Amino acid sequence: MRHRHSDYMYWARTSSRAKFNLATSGVGAFPLSEIPFNGRLELNSDSAYGYAPLKRAIGAKQGVDPDCVVTAAGTSMANHLAMAALLEPGDEALIERPAYELLVSTARFLCADVRRFERSEESGYALDPAAIRRALSPRTKLIVLTNLHNPSSALAPEAALRETGDLARSVGARVLVDEVYLDAVYEGTPGTSFHLGPEFVVTSSLTKIYGLSGLRCGWILAQPDLARAMWRLNDLFGVIPAHPAETLSVAAFAHLEPIRERSRRVVEADRALLCDFLNKHPEVSAPRTDFGTTSFLRLKSGNADAFLDQLRNDHETTAAPGRFFEMPDHFRVGMGVNTGMFREGLRRIGLTL
Repeated sequence: MRHRHSDYMYWARTSSRAKFNLATSGVGAFPLSEIPFNGRLELNSDSAYGYAPLKRAIGAKQGVDPDCVVTAAGTSMANHLAMAALLEPGDEALIERPAYELLVSTARFLCADVRRFERSEESGYALDPAAIRRALSPRTKLIVLTNLHNPSSALAPEAALRETGDLARSVGARVLVDEVYLDAVYEGTPGTSFHLGPEFVVTSSLTKIYGLSGLRCGWILAQPDLARAMWRLNDLFGVIPAHPAETLSVAAFAHLEPIRERSRRVVEADRALLCDFLNKHPEVSAPRTDFGTTSFLRLKSGNADAFLDQLRNDHETTAAPGRFFEMPDHFRVGMGVNTGMFREGLRRIGLTL
């Protein structure tokens, strides 16, 4: 049955906000006034398929030819456009579990036959090519994963990604990697998996790690012929982007490192607080990571939805329910917005425990 909505996005829009909001998924908003920009904003541009300066800026960041770049309104639209170009109704999409709900909902909206491969909690949600091999079939057209993994922030090593590409190639499939969190590996940031082979298609944006969500600057990296097909398909979805946002995005790309560093201190301070919290509260557990803005906690006893309702009602604090990641005894917390808020939110989770 075709899915026509996202339960997670409805919850995020209507129920996630609270005085102590740990249901976030990215860093705090970067102030518009701090984007160095001395140019002139125009409402329109004369670009046809992509604003050339923005495609060049994305290409330079990712080390790819601009002809491989397709811009989109954030990572979610990039994922939708990529899947729409890669899947026909009835095609098999092999998607990780636990997964960001919108990836699964989008595949089902496109009438794909969704199969799953597991990323186990016992392994720290590591990407396991053996699990992909067990779930792969001759009908598989697309393997879908996130790196860093959403919700756990687990990093997929290059060897595992290469083996995933080999598996996809063996059945004539492609690999879609959502890399929107990858730049939260602050030291030795891995390069994009797009360079691992022609079967890789990558999505990302300036949202989660840079705090520039309002610019809606997302992109797809694909081989040039596929990129051209995506541009034509996008005529059905988003004909004319907001040009002032494109112009400001180009300005942001010229200063990405200081923009990223602005939130790094908050993310790392929050992670230290979370580590201390987990050490003190054996009622919950989570794989420890050295990077990322999210952590996926397991409630060892009791009902997680009831727990989160009590947390919100009694302590004005929210976290993202694990049911949206198909693990109802879990919940996801977000780091990188405000350390004072995060500290108090954790204290209130402790009170509810």
